[in-house]
Amino acid sequence: MKNMNTFRIKIGSLLCGLFLLSISFVHAAEKDWLTSIEEGVKQAKKEHKHVLVEFTGSDWCPPCIMMHKKVFSKNSFVKGAQKNFVLVVLDIPNKDKALRKKNDAVMKKYKVRGVPTVILMDADGKEFSRFPAARYPSVQKFLHHLKQELRREKML
Repeated sequence: MKNMNTFRIKIGSLLCGLFLLSISFVHAAEKDWLTSIEEGVKQAKKEHKHVLVEFTGSDWCPPCIMMHKKVFSKNSFVKGAQKNFVLVVLDIPNKDKALRKKNDAVMKKYKVRGVPTVILMDADGKEFSRFPAARYPSVQKFLHHLKQELRREKML
């Protein structure tokens, strides 16, 4: 009986540790995302990069939730994308009415009709590509698509 309780405590501690570790990885990736296109463009000019803007519905959109889990929250994606892009996320959550209202206006300004949508911009804020994010549901596929879009942008 005593061994069983000790085992349960050890398993519980291990699971708690793994949970906390997974949260820290998600938050490590999220801190690298800005929440304003203007800030993103300003930083992109300074760093001679492009801007990647993700429009998402984090608490109600199944494809958005899937993309966050499989791609956008991964450190490998963030580090790979940050080589050429400043990352911006604009969320339109149901649970935060003020944020939703603010970002709904931005969606209208950029004529975004659905989520998850990604817009790629140059350092001056000029759009050169837009696509449904869920079309590239892995880090590898998404980063490969970003490389193709950068090559295409250079030809414009």
